[in-house]
Amino acid sequence: MPGPVLVFDSGVGGLSVAQSLRQHYPHASLCYACDNAWLPYGLRDDVVLAKRIVDVCQAAVAACQASVLVVACNTASTLALEALRQALAVPVIGTVPAIKPAAQVSTTRHIGLLATSATVNRPYTQGLIESFASDCRVTRLAADPLVVEAEAWLAGKPLNAAHIQQALAPLWEATQATPALDTVVLGCTHFPLLQPLLVSLSPVPLAWVDSGDAIARRVGQVAATLISSVPDGRCFTTAPAAALADGMARYGFSAPQLLALPNAD
Repeated sequence: MPGPVLVFDSGVGGLSVAQSLRQHYPHASLCYACDNAWLPYGLRDDVVLAKRIVDVCQAAVAACQASVLVVACNTASTLALEALRQALAVPVIGTVPAIKPAAQVSTTRHIGLLATSATVNRPYTQGLIESFASDCRVTRLAADPLVVEAEAWLAGKPLNAAHIQQALAPLWEATQATPALDTVVLGCTHFPLLQPLLVSLSPVPLAWVDSGDAIARRVGQVAATLISSVPDGRCFTTAPAAALADGMARYGFSAPQLLALPNAD
């Protein structure tokens, strides 16, 4: 019987991808791993971080005997996807900002990219824009405070709507531009967790686009079978995370257990 699908992220953002996987494949067995000891990834040296990602993913794949690894993190995908594919014997699926589908959805040809500062500034992101949205105006907004809010919310703390509203002010201004922004790419997997609040804060109706459905479809293409009679739901972290237990349970995962890493820092 094949092992579970393992969803990996630096923090809890990958839960939005896990949610999409459960919607597409209700009977699939999932595990989750997050490198919360090194969160946030955007502040780390690229070379050191790439090695760290491979180490953590190798340990997590071994711990749950995963049959597929989903890297539900834009930073990790751009830095370490090829290294992971070389290091692991299971299919590895990455995450990229959903710029292509956003360009297909937008009618005004003005889209917003809401992402971390690392993703907003990477040449890889510029390449996606040039390839798939060259005829669009793209308003980029680094919204790192939203990552902090999502992590705190899953740990049981209330969302600070005023803080989020302030971080998104440039995005709302773009909805009044000519042409008006009409579509937003949620370019960090943390952000779909906050989408109900983002929708309520927006001054106008917008199309919100993320990578969850595309990732789920890709998993279905590469996985031998996603139906397992053995439920899993284990959750691994690289630092103690008792505060996340209730939040993880809401997404179908067990209380976090510490992942054993070789030569852990």
